[in-house]
This record gives sequence, structure tokens and C-alpha cells, in this order.
Amino acid sequence: MTSENVESADALQLVGTTIADKYAIEAVVGQGGFATVYRATHVLWKRPVAVKVFTALGEVGTEQRQRLLDDFIQEGALLAELSERSTAICQARDVGMFTSSKGENVPYMVLEWLEGKPLEALVEEERQQGLPLRTLDQTMRLLEPVAEALALAHKKGIAHRDVKPANVFVLGDPATLAGNTDSAGVKLLDFGIAKVVQDAQKMGFGKTAGHITSFTPLYGAPEQFNRGYGATGPWTDVFALALVLAEVLSGREPMSGDNLMQLAFAASDPQRRPTPRTLGVTISDALEAVFLRAVAVRIEERFQTAGDFWTALRVAVAGQPVSAAFASANRLSATGSVDAFGKTGFSHTGPGPTSLGTTPPVPPSQGATAMAMAPQATPKSSAGLVAVVALVGLAVVGGGGAFLASKAKSGKASAAIASASALVVSASAPVSAVASAAPPPATCPPGMIRVPGGEFFMGSDEKDALDSEKPAHKVKLSPYCLDELEVSVAQYKECSDRGACRRAGKENVWKGILPVQQKIYDPLCNINDPVGKASHPINCVDWEQARQFCEARDGRLPTEAEWEFAARGPDGRIYPWGDEAPNAQLLNACGKECVAWQKKHPDPTTPPAGMYTEDDGFPNTAPVGSFSKGKSRYGIQDVVGNVWEWVADWHADYDQRAPSATAVDPKGPESGTHRIIRGGAWNGAMPSWVRPSVRYHALPTDRSYGFGFRCAKSL
Repeated sequence: MTSENVESADALQLVGTTIADKYAIEAVVGQGGFATVYRATHVLWKRPVAVKVFTALGEVGTEQRQRLLDDFIQEGALLAELSERSTAICQARDVGMFTSSKGENVPYMVLEWLEGKPLEALVEEERQQGLPLRTLDQTMRLLEPVAEALALAHKKGIAHRDVKPANVFVLGDPATLAGNTDSAGVKLLDFGIAKVVQDAQKMGFGKTAGHITSFTPLYGAPEQFNRGYGATGPWTDVFALALVLAEVLSGREPMSGDNLMQLAFAASDPQRRPTPRTLGVTISDALEAVFLRAVAVRIEERFQTAGDFWTALRVAVAGQPVSAAFASANRLSATGSVDAFGKTGFSHTGPGPTSLGTTPPVPPSQGATAMAMAPQATPKSSAGLVAVVALVGLAVVGGGGAFLASKAKSGKASAAIASASALVVSASAPVSAVASAAPPPATCPPGMIRVPGGEFFMGSDEKDALDSEKPAHKVKLSPYCLDELEVSVAQYKECSDRGACRRAGKENVWKGILPVQQKIYDPLCNINDPVGKASHPINCVDWEQARQFCEARDGRLPTEAEWEFAARGPDGRIYPWGDEAPNAQLLNACGKECVAWQKKHPDPTTPPAGMYTEDDGFPNTAPVGSFSKGKSRYGIQDVVGNVWEWVADWHADYDQRAPSATAVDPKGPESGTHRIIRGGAWNGAMPSWVRPSVRYHALPTDRSYGFGFRCAKSL
């Protein structure tokens, strides 16, 4: 910034003065549409700070100043609250008011001084230097603090609405950052800015300062260009975060356009979604599916929070359990806040299959051998585009870590931006003004796998098969969709938070449960730790809660036949993965870690017992998708182990006459007293219990630490 520019920028003539007797103002380091940022030194602590001064009050009417002032103060309060919970958010240190030389009351905010440079500048430097692109693992490690910060905000119902590389500040020596960021710290900047700008727009601010938007079009979601797509919210941040990831991975800006209108079209073009694969990056189908969902045009098809998105990314990373994929998991901030993606486990020995006899298993309280599982179960455009956030905010530039305005990559403002401004601020503009028609629905929704249907023998005639598995009988199924993963805590909580589902249980409920069992197993209801267990399967839900969740997602519970076919396919395999005996690499059942847990939490009705002697890493439940080696031939994961899964059918024994006629899309009996559960749980002690043919039943009202579910959808 030249001396002429500095003099112009310091309109309040603060350089050389001291605010509040403690902040010695040294220089202007950034200026934007409504605020100026100064470098200052705390006179007592002798440490640098950034002082953000709100300069826009003179541009609005007197009656509106108080509201903007309130918004600015609220931004400071928001930053203070969030930054107390996570070191990944720029720390707010102070807020106050001073009287300018013109006699105006001017608010200011004091922020921590950061050394480093924005990710935007860093990526550009690396491009110019010809450095290799980051791998997926490096990219996720670099950006995980950003996801953590967003997940924390989203949990409180707060959206950032301007996630972009300029607002991701990489800490460290600016001279050595490029190509050397594997262990760099990261800060997310500008929380609260978007709302302030939106309110200023409504009051007419910007008429003299030039056109300003409350978001950066290059990373804008469809709903930010046109509210015809719906309201903005945490899902808007998910869209932007996915674009940032795609840009870092590919070295290319995720959307192209010379003006606002073109970017609006790119954001909502159903034929070209800005995913890594579209940008030329080779990734797995599972990862591409996660990105496609994150940048879905329709907000209801997107991940609803950054926590959901990041969890899905982790799950899609192949080759190791989710819990071991990132060393930064379970990180604590300086103030002791827990990483929103912490990993833990779940367990169960309550109602669940308890007997291996010819009659349905009985509850553990009746003295039967427990099957450790569920209750009573019987068992980032070039060409002159201005990145239009011409406000200072908290964007930071390198070469000393000065806070600077988030500026355009060109000094020219495209005329198309002004002509298309209504597209940004109007909520009534038709969707057709922005993009073409919505994309045709996929064969199966994101997160689901298409099961082709076909014929198979349901049940088993093996010597060690239970009577309830016999006889094997011919079934023919039509194609259908089935969740790849069990429904997670985060997914269920989102449904209950918006009122579409009842809240998950925090206690176990089954007939005859003992007080000691209540004490042991109630803490295992995963909803008791919705952050730490966000990626674990939801449990302690009854059959009706499972049904309601699936219907809220325009799906249904799978039939018993659909569940078994997805688990084993038509070739008669004994287990989902084949005929190999269960081990700690294939599923989450009871291993050394589970037995040790049982010994520390003795259940008088269930002696400790394990299925294998190895340690599978999870004494109780595991994050969904942690055992990809054990997936079925169709790619369904955790279909056995982890938690028992409710299916749609009422319970009844198979027809012992083994009819020769093929049953087509059977749905079970029309009525009954018990519902079927399938697949075993984390505490399963016998290999036979995790055969896909094994079936157990429980009262529809039972809630157990070992009961969960997944959803299906007809085609």
C-alpha cells in the first residue's frame, strides 16, 4: 500500500494515536467497503494486535446506524463465543467504542495478529513455482481445522456464508510456507461478516462505496445467487468448503465465469458439477459421490452440516478405519473444546439375541447366554472477475501477516456485476434466470447403493443353522436402493432437530431390564454424545423411530429379504465378504477390546465372551464405514456387526414346508407382536451370529444400545 493510499485509507487519522489507552495504532493494513484494519500494539503486553474499525456509519441514515452498530458488536460477540471453543477460529480479544476527530462514535474490534498468508495467496504462489499439487490426505489434513470450525458453528445454527481460500489463513513464516504446509496451522476468518453486509445492503449502503455482495461469487452456492433455490444456511458452507477442497486438489478454480451471471449459472448447472473429478483429479467413486452430494444444486440433497460432509469424506477414504485415518482427530483446542469429529465406540449386551436354541432368544435378564448387541433381540474466474467482497473483514495477507481486504484478482469491476446485482439481492427472481432445469434424479440418491435384485435362496440349511433360519427358500427381488452405511448419529440428530423425527433415546428400554444393566448400557446410547459420536450409528431408537426417519428421507425400511440379499447376494456365501471366518479386519464384533470392556462393566446375565482374540479397535460401536474390507458384494458396509438393524417385517417363522414356488418381493406377515432385527452388533460373540441368514426379533418399542438401522428406497 503506497503512502498516498495509506493516507487515504486512514480517513479517521488514527495512525499515531492510542485507542482506549492501550492500543497504539501503527499502520493501516487493509481497507474495504465498511471497515478499516490497523496494525496496533497493546501498550501493556507489547504484543501486536489487529484493530478492525467500523467506518460505514456515515453512509446510512441516523435511524439505521444503531442497527448496523448492533450488528458489528454482535459480530464481535459471535467471534468471541466461537473462538473460545476452537483455536481454528480467529480469536476476538476486545470490542469497544472511541470518539473520532469529527465527534462520531466509532466501534472497533480487537483481534489476534496472525503471521502467515491466506490459502488463496499460498495456492497461487505454488502454482507459479510449479510445485506439485497436494494429495488428498495432505489436503484434508490442511483443511480439517476449517471443517472443525464450521462444524462447531453449524452445531449452534450459525453459518459463515463466505467460505473461500481468502478466508482460510495458513499460519507460519510467509517466506517459507509455499510447499511446506504439512504441519501448518490454519484459521478460519470472517465469521459474522456476511450478515453485516446483508443488513448494510438492505439499508442502501454501497451506493458510494461500489457494489458489494455478502459472499464471493466464485464460491457461491445456488441459493446465494437466487433465493428461489431456498435459504442460505450451514449447507451453503458445505458447498463452498467442497469447492475449496476441489481447488486445492486440482490447482484449478472450481467454477468458471467472467461475470456474476456466468458464475450463477455455473453454480447451478446440473450438467457440470464442480467436483474434483470434473476438474481432472482421479478419485474413487465413493469420494466422487461425497463431493457430488456436497455440491448438489438442491439444498435438501446436500450434506446439511460441515460435520456430516467431513465425516462422509473420512468414511470414503479407503484402506483404514475412520478412527485411524487422521492423526488430528479428537483434537482439543487451547480452551479444551472437543473436535467435532472425535471418534469413540458403542457397545451392547442388553436385549439382543440371547439363545442359540430352536426357539426365539430370550432377554438377558432371563439368564440366557448374551449375544452382546441389542435388546431382547431374539436376536476455488479469472478473466477480470472481481471477487466481490470489497470489505475488510478479517482476510489476511502475507509478508508480515497483515490483515487486508479480501480483494478481487483483478482491479476492474465487471459491468456485468452491476447489471446482475438484482440476481444477488432479489429473492423473487425466478430460478430460470439463473440456471436451467433441475437435474434428473440419480438412479439412487447419494449415500445409497443400487442393488440389482435377482433370485437367491433366503435362509440356511446348514447344520449349525437355527431353526429360525430354516428352511432355505427361493426368493426373487426387484431392484432397489439401500444405504451404503448405517444411519449415523449426525444424520438422525439433523432430522430430529428440524422436527421431522422424534429425538433418539438416551436410555435403554426393554422388558425386564435390570437396574444394573440400565447403569451399564444407558451411557452407550450414542445420542448422549452427539459430537463425539457424530459418525457412529444411531442407536437406542425403536422400530417406529427408524421407520419415521426413513420416510422423512423419502425412503423406507428394507424388507427382511432385501436386507439379506444385499448382505450376501445370490451366490450362497456364508458372510457378506465371502466364506472367510470373521476377524478384526472385517467387522466390528467382540474382540479383545470388547471382552476387556465387558469385564470392567460386568453384566450379571452375560459373561464376557469374544468372537475373535484380536483387537478391532472399538470396544463398543465404531464410526460407520470403518470396516470396508468386510463390505458385501454390492458395497454395503457394516451390514453385520456394529449394531443390529431394524427391518420392515413383522416376525414369523419360515414356512417349514419349503414351498417350491418362488416368493416375489416378500414383505413378511401382515401383523405380529415382534419386528425383525438383522446383522448382529459390536458385542457378537459367535461367528454364526453374523451370518446374513441369522434372524432375530424384538418388540417394536424396544430401544437398545445395540439397535440401529439403515434405509431403503424402491426403484
